[in-house]
Amino acid sequence: MNKKDIANIRKQFKLDNDLLKITDIFNVYIRKESSDIYHQESNPFSMLDREQQELFMINFKKVLTGALDIKLFEVKFQEEAEDHSRFILHDGLQADDVDEWNEQMLLIVEKMFKDIQYEKDMVVTFIRGEYFKPTKRNSEEAEVSERDEVYTHPFILCSINQTEQPKKTLVFDYVEKEFKSSIVVDSVINLRSPVGGFLYPCFTDSAADVNRVLYSSGKANQPNYHFIENVLNGEEIMTASEDKAVFEEIVKQVVGDQVDTHTLANLYDEINRMMDKDEDEEEEEEETPTLDYKEVERVLKVSGVENVDTDKVEMAFKTVIDDEKYELKASSIVPKYTSKSIKISTKVANISISPKDLRYVKQVHINGKRCLLIEVDEDTEIEGFILIEEALLN
Repeated sequence: MNKKDIANIRKQFKLDNDLLKITDIFNVYIRKESSDIYHQESNPFSMLDREQQELFMINFKKVLTGALDIKLFEVKFQEEAEDHSRFILHDGLQADDVDEWNEQMLLIVEKMFKDIQYEKDMVVTFIRGEYFKPTKRNSEEAEVSERDEVYTHPFILCSINQTEQPKKTLVFDYVEKEFKSSIVVDSVINLRSPVGGFLYPCFTDSAADVNRVLYSSGKANQPNYHFIENVLNGEEIMTASEDKAVFEEIVKQVVGDQVDTHTLANLYDEINRMMDKDEDEEEEEEETPTLDYKEVERVLKVSGVENVDTDKVEMAFKTVIDDEKYELKASSIVPKYTSKSIKISTKVANISISPKDLRYVKQVHINGKRCLLIEVDEDTEIEGFILIEEALLN
């Protein structure tokens, strides 16, 4: 799934929407002490009161919110695994009977809490339903409405939420006319901050991919690898931050750990051009551009790095990640291009700058002292004062 596919299905999670139909909801309450099921409850989603439906809709949208490879990860199923979740989820997706669907989801819950103990009581929520994606009309003059013809996609979504104990508060009893402490024993389910979840199957444009699942992490760049590999039976993934670290180490292996800002700016410019070119093509199946060792070699040469050859870059890939055929995602290795995403920290000051403006920053020696030089094309103002220009001696 790309960001467009995810955005398309996420925006459908709202009430009274004819493009999304949630048929069933299944909640399972797990006690922290034993990791046993304390309570389970299955209902038609339409039977919940409207306030509950709204709370769950917010929760489901949270599961599908976040950037790819940072909070959301498209996970390919392993080829072989014991009690493979791919088959459990597929059987649950195809189940006609609600009880049969519940049984399949309980198998997933069992895998979630096997040999794992959480610090708080947990609630696992499953829903199943259908997502309808309109087909595109051939022309603006077409008489058929875009909602007259749709692709139908059955899906299962899982949300994992922790519970909180309500805080004691002081309340005023209007009937007895007295102050007293509130006593609340009910657990509060934190639906606004799911700690994990997944969507099955993945959708690419208008096709379902039952061999992949979209995993959702509770925190950015902190996926639960045990959950991915042992619960979902998914293959190993790389986060955006890990991809970036691999790229930086590969470049260091090839050119060393010292580089000027002009070369670094050229490097970011070239990779950003790759992503812009990919977006301009406007293909139906938009894919994030990747860099293998040959592409990294080309980017380094275009950026002005000397003495770069194929063997050196290929060996760097093998040394850093032990896979010379590995492909880095361009979107992961370049800081956000138009925002001040690069942080320069010194004892004197911390500076934020965008990759496209990095070329205007230089480290120089003036009067025998190391200085950071920033080229500006306007007056610099500090605390309401405009700085005067000072002559510098070489």
